[in-house]
Amino acid sequence: MGVGHAYALYLEGDSPVHQLPVEVKIVTAFTFTIAVVTTPRDTFWTFAVHAVVLLLVWRVAQIQLRWILPRMGFELPFVVLAVLLPFTEGGERTTVLGVSVSLFGLQAAWGILVKGTLGLMAALTLAATTHRHDMPLGLSRLRISGMATTIVVLMLRYADLLAGEALRMRRARLSRGDNPRTIQQIGATARGVGGLFVRSYERGERVHLAMLSRGFTGKIPDLGFPPASRRSWMFGLTPAIAATAVSCVAHLGVLR
Repeated sequence: MGVGHAYALYLEGDSPVHQLPVEVKIVTAFTFTIAVVTTPRDTFWTFAVHAVVLLLVWRVAQIQLRWILPRMGFELPFVVLAVLLPFTEGGERTTVLGVSVSLFGLQAAWGILVKGTLGLMAALTLAATTHRHDMPLGLSRLRISGMATTIVVLMLRYADLLAGEALRMRRARLSRGDNPRTIQQIGATARGVGGLFVRSYERGERVHLAMLSRGFTGKIPDLGFPPASRRSWMFGLTPAIAATAVSCVAHLGVLR
């Protein structure tokens, strides 16, 4: 895959959010998510405010809800967990639509669903407005460790290549009469996963040696892009500040 290939989660645009320096968007998404996670789950109005903040960001960034919703499939494992909690937890019981459920489990399920959904939406907003090739530069400017930044660079660059390798291996098995849906083929599937791991490890070594031979020092080059200005930080951090303020107000209300 070439460097210019569009990322599946990146939404082309020239909105003010797209034009923000990447380090500002990373800090904003992280702070917003922390504010959502730390918000007391029984203060329902706060999550409505968080959702409104996201909707306003989407409006400025020209992101449509129909673009976000199909990409919310990442949340499915958490949805399954949340659905099971009211039936598996103990403690005080209550009745919902004629079914007896745990009150604690119901509250926990609500917290997982609403916080997970808002957190995922914030991550999708960051992905939609930030090209993947800009992410390492933003991490480097935030003084993230060089090793962590390098891992992110390689993961973003070669995740698609590894997925393609896995697809080619699967096609090769199918062309030889293999049926991966049968339980008898579980051994072959396990060997295929092992083979993919070995290929990935060997490719990683080759890539690292090639990078070192080209003068890589573990630091992402700045490429001449100007750092974020004070105005960019003030504008970009507005959603995070709003979410943090809402969370603090909610905590004060709970303490009282």
